[in-house]
Amino acid sequence: MASPTLPSDLLTTLQNKAAQLRIDSVRATSEAGSGHPSSCCSAADIVAALFFSVMRYDPKNPKALNSDRFVLSKGHAAPLLYAAWAEAGLFPANDLLKLRTLTSDLEGHPTPRLSFVDMATGSLGQGLPVGIGIALNAKFVDKLNHRTYVLLGDGESVEGSVWEAAELARQYALDNLCAIVDVNRLGQSDPTMLQHDMEAYRARWTGFGWHALVIDGHDMGAIVSAFDEAAKTTGRPTVLLAKTYKGKGISFMENQPNWHGKPIPKGEETRKAIEELSKQFKANGATQPIQKPASMPAPAVTIGSLPPSPYKPGESAATREAFGVALEAIGSVNPLVVALDADVKNSTYTEKFGKKFPGRFFENFIAEQNMLGAAAGLAACGKIPFVATFAAFFTRAYDFIRMAAISGANIKLVGTHVGVSIGEDGPSQMGLEDIAMMAAQPGVTVLYPSDAACTYRLVEIAANHKGMVYVRAGRPKSPVLYGPDERFQIGGSKVLRHSTSDALTIVAAGVTLFEALKAHDQLKASGVSVRIVDLYSIVPIDRTTLLDCARSTQGRMLTVEDHYAHGGLGDAVLSAVGSEGIRVHKLAVRAIPRSGKPDELVDHFGIGARSIVEAAKQIIK
Repeated sequence: MASPTLPSDLLTTLQNKAAQLRIDSVRATSEAGSGHPSSCCSAADIVAALFFSVMRYDPKNPKALNSDRFVLSKGHAAPLLYAAWAEAGLFPANDLLKLRTLTSDLEGHPTPRLSFVDMATGSLGQGLPVGIGIALNAKFVDKLNHRTYVLLGDGESVEGSVWEAAELARQYALDNLCAIVDVNRLGQSDPTMLQHDMEAYRARWTGFGWHALVIDGHDMGAIVSAFDEAAKTTGRPTVLLAKTYKGKGISFMENQPNWHGKPIPKGEETRKAIEELSKQFKANGATQPIQKPASMPAPAVTIGSLPPSPYKPGESAATREAFGVALEAIGSVNPLVVALDADVKNSTYTEKFGKKFPGRFFENFIAEQNMLGAAAGLAACGKIPFVATFAAFFTRAYDFIRMAAISGANIKLVGTHVGVSIGEDGPSQMGLEDIAMMAAQPGVTVLYPSDAACTYRLVEIAANHKGMVYVRAGRPKSPVLYGPDERFQIGGSKVLRHSTSDALTIVAAGVTLFEALKAHDQLKASGVSVRIVDLYSIVPIDRTTLLDCARSTQGRMLTVEDHYAHGGLGDAVLSAVGSEGIRVHKLAVRAIPRSGKPDELVDHFGIGARSIVEAAKQIIK
């Protein structure tokens, strides 16, 4: 698109800002001895235009209500982001020289340790889904008029999650979202697939329903004009496809391969680069005040408590259904709760919430990566997202879960259809590694309720807990064990059967708890007494109760789980008590399962009552 005429003083100011951002990026990475200055230089004009002409924000309060939000998806260009905030006055420019050091929060890739970062980026392809979550919140939940800007690299545009996000942004007509693709032609090891074929980029984004603008990413007038057009576009999101050059402004680096991720060596080469960039400053630039958003008071939020559990002992209900009932109930007492699903809402029962609170429910269709990224964006806006799908399908989005954990995102994940007990659908649908996945991430609470009453309460506890929580919910109906007044807690467990003559502790959760209870009765009939523990909290784990039970049963412990043997409930128990000399024996799924009836699969793969009885007798003998 043609470059419009900007007031000469504004044009000069923005060009000077871009030069300063390049200089600061070079200085910081050279001092650190690592980093990506060439990737910073290609996007410096775009970032200068955004921060010093286009965006409305408070430089001293990046997350002020109704501020425009900026997400750096190409997280390796972090020095450019830091330089922009330093130039805006959030912190001293000298702090940039602490880049990538242990005592500084200016890390190699951005994390929410910084007040201006919503989500950790650096694993590419995640920024646009996060931006969608922020834009969804503004448009449908809080109904604010701020805009969200996401800067992507051309290399990361190959990631499938980018195109999941493109689909969802079109579906929700997110005209408050603007993506910018820094098309600098060069990837890490090779040129990108499309290089500078800008019409190919335009065709792809247009085909996904976006308003696509091709611009010269170093023409400040064209950049500002394109952002203005994006702001005026209604009914669909806009993408700016900016043709740029890696290392722009530094002659020995510009558009040259083999500079990705390499700082300019300290000394003479750095001096030459900064001298060349400094010559780009022009006189007569006017001081351009940053536009601040209109001041708004934070809305008052009242959060209530769930009514008593509607489930009574002796009834039968699936834990996945109890999750849906609890989610609908908590939506009525906590306006911060939102829900996301991926085209399985009639199986996860999130449809109950969706029907009652359509403005707080977001269908992601079959796009689990985008669902997780959008949830992180919603969480960054202060919402409490519940994200549900079959547990097996969280594997598709595991990198997003990993990055959300790094970000400390307040997301609640609910995985249904776990283990061989789902039955005939077969192994592709069976979540059998989900406990290991979730427990491996720092700061993630892992809960595994066995009955509907426990599920109902744990959903409320998850919502009130600050931090990521994973709730494992089963497909089949199971008996209700607990009354409506039973209390549960993160890090707790329940001892369901015990006596002074117990010879073995059996620890289980979910469907295997009921198998363990059956085994208890069979063993008791044969004169063998065992203790049964419902380990509904796997991370953190109730080490005190487990040790007390093990010591009361001659140091013998057996775990039973509808999960693969590695990294599940059994390993969590072993980690908790193994150092005290407790022998832990594990029953788990140890082969790739197959289709069949739930009961026959539980028995066939060695986690049913028959196997428990056999193992218990062998251990005690």
